[in-house]
Amino acid sequence: MRKIILLLGFFLLTFGCKSIKPDKVNDVDVTDFTIAFGSCNKNTIDNLLWDDVLSANPDVWIWGGDIVYADTDDMSKLKATYDAQNKVAGYKQVKNKMPVIGTWDDHDYGLNDGGVEFAAKKQSQQQFLDFMDVSQESPRRKQEGVYTTHDYILKNGTVRVLVLDTRYFRTAITPDNETEKRLKPNTYGDGTVLGKQQWQWLRKELTTSTADFNVLVSSIQFLSNEHGFECWGNFPHEVDRLKKLVTDSNAKGVMILSGDRHISEFSSVEVEGLKYPLIDFTSSGLTHAYSKFEGEANPFRVGEVVSTESFGIVKFNFEKKQVFFEMLSDGGKVLGELQQDY
Repeated sequence: MRKIILLLGFFLLTFGCKSIKPDKVNDVDVTDFTIAFGSCNKNTIDNLLWDDVLSANPDVWIWGGDIVYADTDDMSKLKATYDAQNKVAGYKQVKNKMPVIGTWDDHDYGLNDGGVEFAAKKQSQQQFLDFMDVSQESPRRKQEGVYTTHDYILKNGTVRVLVLDTRYFRTAITPDNETEKRLKPNTYGDGTVLGKQQWQWLRKELTTSTADFNVLVSSIQFLSNEHGFECWGNFPHEVDRLKKLVTDSNAKGVMILSGDRHISEFSSVEVEGLKYPLIDFTSSGLTHAYSKFEGEANPFRVGEVVSTESFGIVKFNFEKKQVFFEMLSDGGKVLGELQQDY
C-alpha cells in the first residue's frame, strides 16, 4: 500500500557554509523533510533516546528492524512483546506526534538469523502489521512479506521510502567453518535476499519513481561485507543486482538506511554509471550497543564507528539537492555526520 502524506507549509531557510560543524548541526534549520530511524530495541531496557527523537522534530520515525526481541514462533508471546513496546511512554509520544513506518529483522521476525525457512512467518507478519497499525483492508495483509512504499509529497519536492523485507524470502546463508567469522559469502549466484516477487516490486517502484530522493530501508547492512555477520555481502550477486538496478532505474537520490549491527556507521561506494556515491547509513542500536567494539574491516566506511546507543537523522534540502546524515545520542549529542550532494 502506498501511503501518501501531504505536508504543506514548509519554509526553506538557506545557509552560508557547505560543511556544518558538529556542534552547530542542531542549531541550523535548513531542511524540508526529516527522517529519524533506528533499530535494535528491547522494551525491557530503558530507551533513553525517545525524548531526543522528539526534540529532533522529524516528520517520520522509521523502524530499521529488531523492534522487539521475541525470537519465538509463539504468536501470543510475540503479541505480548509488541503490546509491551506500545506501552513504553516515550514511544507512545513518538507515535502521537509523527507517522511510524518500518521493517522487521530477525528478532521480531521470530527466528535468529532466520529467513525463508521460518515456519511461522505468515502469522508473524500479521502481528507485525498489527503493531504497525496497518489496516485489515490493506493489500499488505494478503501479500507475502512486509515490504511497502511510502511517498511523502511536500511543497518543494517528494521523498519516496521503499521499505524492504530482508527476511521473508531470504534463502540459506553459509556458515564459515574455516575462520573465526560466523558466516561467509555464498557462491556467486546462489540464493536471494529479496526473492522474485519483491525484486519485481522494487524494480517497478524505482523505475517509475519521480521522487527527488529515494530511500531504501534494509534491516541488514548493504555495503559493509567483511565482518562475518549477516549482510547483503553474503549474497554478492544480489549486491551487484541492486547496484545495477539503482543505476538503470534513473531514480534520483537513492540511499540506504540499515540496522542490525549494534553499531552506527556510514559506508559509501562509487557505482559505475551513478552520478553520486551510494551511501549506506547504519544506525544501531537504540537500547543496547556493541560497547566492547574494538574494530572490524569495512572497505567502504566513511568516518568512525559509533558503538554507543544512538539513532539516525536524515535531513533533506530539495533546493540544493543535499542530504545531511547525523548520528545522535542521549541528549541530542551529534556523534557523527555526513553531507552529500545529489
